[in-house]
Amino acid sequence: MNLDLPLRPSRHSEKIIIESILNGTYPPGSVLPPERKLAEILNVTRPTIRETLQRLSSEGWVTIRHGKSTEVNNFREKGGMRLLGTMVKYGGYLPEDFILSLMEFRVALIVPIAKLAVERKPMAITSFLSTFRNLDPQAEAFAAYDWGLQETMAAHSGNPIFPMMLNDFASIFNTLASLYFTLEIAREASFSYYENLLHAIHHDPDSVERVVEAAMKKSIEIFNGLTPSQPS
Repeated sequence: MNLDLPLRPSRHSEKIIIESILNGTYPPGSVLPPERKLAEILNVTRPTIRETLQRLSSEGWVTIRHGKSTEVNNFREKGGMRLLGTMVKYGGYLPEDFILSLMEFRVALIVPIAKLAVERKPMAITSFLSTFRNLDPQAEAFAAYDWGLQETMAAHSGNPIFPMMLNDFASIFNTLASLYFTLEIAREASFSYYENLLHAIHHDPDSVERVVEAAMKKSIEIFNGLTPSQPS
């Protein structure tokens, strides 16, 4: 275990326990040391350990069993959106397929949101897109704009559940986007996406789903460092 102390003891203990779960020190089905021993290992107080375990339990990392040892969960089965947000902070320990699965889910989420938003409030979407040509060519600017577009589409989809779902992904997508948009090819692809989407809304609304899905899949390809297959 890496025992370098950060500023807050509760965050320190949370970090070490999560890293130990993700790196296999405490695999799913195993149990954590008793509170007293865990407090000694992490050099924190027992109340701090209790606070940490309660937080980890609420996210689905562990199951607290009164009178018994705390059990490590299979987080893929027990975890929820909050756990996903926490996992992104530990990129070095993420399963290889995690980011790909997340981006594939993004396709399934954003495509229907875009379709509904364009059907119900097309002017709101075109108004937002009207500014993309003035984007600062920095990763942070593209990440903020891209997230803003997704928020705008969700807000105008007519379904109040979509913005709530998207809010749960905010920290995850923004973390990934900040990395993704450091690539020039990613910024160029998104610039083309915004242009194609604006054109589709004005001239061929029925093609919006195809435009959005193609752009989302292209982002997966870029993120994985892939290039399109060349025709033989």
